[in-house]
Amino acid sequence: MLPLLRDFINANNRNKRLLKGGKKLSTGTKKNYEHLHKLLTGFEQTGFELRFRRLTNSKRIFEQEKRYYKKFYLKFTEFLFEDMNAFDNYVGHNIKLVRTFFKWVVQERGIYIGEFYKNFHVWKEDIPIVVLQPEQLNYLITNEDFTKSLSPSLRRTKDVFVLGCTVALRVSDLLTLKKENIESFNGTSYLKVISRKTNTYTKIKLPAYATEILSRNKIRGARLFKSTCQRNFNQNIKRVVELAGWTYEFPKMRTKRGIPHVQYKDSKKRSHYRFCDLVSTHTMRRTAITTMLNLGVEEQTVRKISGHAPGSVEFYKYVKYNQQKVDEQTDEMFEKLAQKTLVLA
Repeated sequence: MLPLLRDFINANNRNKRLLKGGKKLSTGTKKNYEHLHKLLTGFEQTGFELRFRRLTNSKRIFEQEKRYYKKFYLKFTEFLFEDMNAFDNYVGHNIKLVRTFFKWVVQERGIYIGEFYKNFHVWKEDIPIVVLQPEQLNYLITNEDFTKSLSPSLRRTKDVFVLGCTVALRVSDLLTLKKENIESFNGTSYLKVISRKTNTYTKIKLPAYATEILSRNKIRGARLFKSTCQRNFNQNIKRVVELAGWTYEFPKMRTKRGIPHVQYKDSKKRSHYRFCDLVSTHTMRRTAITTMLNLGVEEQTVRKISGHAPGSVEFYKYVKYNQQKVDEQTDEMFEKLAQKTLVLA
């Protein structure tokens, strides 16, 4: 199994295996398969034999292989859950990679190992997304006293963070913006980007505060912002949010085999994470999308801005999180129910 996985990885790295439509695999996807190889190598060291066997018309061999793949799935997921202390999304992600690899073995190498891998359950968990509420984003945009209290480096971080919470770009696109990404027409500025991850074209009109951010952070050269390490940027974001005073408890939950487990910031003291601890670069895009939905922008328009495909599972995580709109609509319903005379529309 492992030598064939190495062949599979080499095919990916040489772009001999393409996605539907002929698109090349992203660097991140290629790294995921390298990581899978390390996981399976570690798993093999537990004593489980990793191998493939061609199926024949023999019913005995069929039953043997059926039992083998069932055992492989149970033992490998147990290795991930217990030895690697992984959670459902991580386990499910790697099972999806295994299924893709097994499918390649059948279709590209002509080794018919059966379709038992199609029964491998892909574990999933619904992790609450961390976003700023509209009032919090408004505070970062408008509170000049808070901005003046920050150091120059934190001011730059806050500016980039606010822009990210406005335009819904992935952090990989935001931090590599160039001056050519800005288009001005009749006094109006637009941000136009082709996503590095999805190759989707996005064009969004910039509000006045966003153009001010670009103006005061202007640097020499082609880029819009100073080059920054994403790790340092993440730490600075947490610091800005902490200084803004959003330090309330924000319990973190993860699931293993569908069972919720509380994740403590300090397991010995059993102290929970704070909101500021969990804010990251991912918060920007999530905040932008959720804010648009909360403030009444139609889903179709938001998808066009964010670059999500129609029916995207990822996008509907944001729709599901749109609790403010849910509260407003249910409050309106409850008020109608409480009226002495109910008039239906």
